[in-house]
Amino acid sequence: MKIQLKDPIFLKLQSVAKNLNTPIFVIGGFVRDLFLKRESKDIDIVVVGDGIEFAQAFAELIPEKTDFAVFKNFGTAMVKTKQWEIEFVGARKESYSKESRKPAVIPGTIKDDQLRRDFTINALAISLNEGNLFELVDPFGGVIDIENKVIKTPLEPSITFDDDPLRMMRAIRFAAQLNFAIEYNTFEAIKKQASRISIVSMERITEELNKIMQSKKPSIGLNLLFDSGLLAHVFPELQAMHGVEVIKKKAHKDNFYHTLQVVDNVCLETNNLWLRWATMLHDIGKPSTKKFLDSEGWTFHGHEDRGSRMVSKIFRRMKLPLNEKMKYVEKLVAMHHRPKALAEDGITDSAIRRLIVDAGEDLEDLFTLCRADMTSRFPEKIKYYRANLLKVQELVKEVEERDALRNWQPPISGEEIMAHFNLTPCREVGLIKLELREAILEGDIPNTKEAAFQKMIEIGTRVLERG
Repeated sequence: MKIQLKDPIFLKLQSVAKNLNTPIFVIGGFVRDLFLKRESKDIDIVVVGDGIEFAQAFAELIPEKTDFAVFKNFGTAMVKTKQWEIEFVGARKESYSKESRKPAVIPGTIKDDQLRRDFTINALAISLNEGNLFELVDPFGGVIDIENKVIKTPLEPSITFDDDPLRMMRAIRFAAQLNFAIEYNTFEAIKKQASRISIVSMERITEELNKIMQSKKPSIGLNLLFDSGLLAHVFPELQAMHGVEVIKKKAHKDNFYHTLQVVDNVCLETNNLWLRWATMLHDIGKPSTKKFLDSEGWTFHGHEDRGSRMVSKIFRRMKLPLNEKMKYVEKLVAMHHRPKALAEDGITDSAIRRLIVDAGEDLEDLFTLCRADMTSRFPEKIKYYRANLLKVQELVKEVEERDALRNWQPPISGEEIMAHFNLTPCREVGLIKLELREAILEGDIPNTKEAAFQKMIEIGTRVLERG
């Protein structure tokens, strides 16, 4: 089978191969995506010879290149143009030790290189050589596996995963991204070798997990992680949410499967990875707060606060960013029940003001999470919950228009309080600021500089007199 590659870049590659008398092949994801009809701007080239030397010769012919980089430690080189990112590597044969993902590498043939690939769908190659130009090289039936939507290893799966356990995560990631099934023997090998994932760095595991989270329907990958046994090793907090207890014929919902449904729901509305993470962690505090009370049945009181406090520990262990993204996730986990509770307990203007101020610029994301969190076997329940949430949103809009509270900052700063009362930083300044904030949020005074200044004088005089 011939695959015509019409872009001029491939003829330039073929010309260099001819001049150097060096066989080269397009391989991997670019070829796979041709069959999947997915656009790709990344081209991997396997050179049967010195990949860096070939890349240097090619780069000299490409005046339009925007970057050229050599990575000697990895034996690779990269040429970038406005349209393409092309990586070159010499064909190689690999062998692994039991304790490491770092292989011993020796030069090899194109078949050796295909044999070391993780899956048959990623082992497809297209020749850029005279005599068999654009000929497909498919020794392991990768095209058939694409047609059958199957993830399968070119080698015996136990060997593939034993060599590099990260490939177990990659199998599940590709299944989630492409909505493919993992072939039976391949999945059985993952189940048997799940504990081998422990030799892989957390950074690499989390990179694959993020790709699962960015797929169209993450529950596909998350279910496979659970069923394979990998989840217990890479994300024990999520694993702990699985299961249902029954006491006195009363059961609670399975929080694991509820969470997967909520994650899928939120993905219908947003591509924001960190909102997806907040959604996955929104009930993470439930296992440690679960109690059975005769009067109420199963309760999870305080799970929002407990879950929010768990976020930093999870982010640290999983090597996720410890910056504003983590704080964003902490905030949404802590607040995810607030809008629903407002609707159930009775909506006051002061409660709405507090919601607006506390959520700040993340208020719309909070509402997106709340909508996603509405799951039930009974459609009328979801309809009822959504109607309540809509009431809260309408009141937010009214209060915002009236009181201008979004991204609220106190109209009177601590410096202004100290200047007026001739104070240095002290406990009294904090007390005055806190009372002033409460007065605005309770609606006692308007959210204006003038009203706040007069109220500051009244509060400050009383606080300072009290000592």
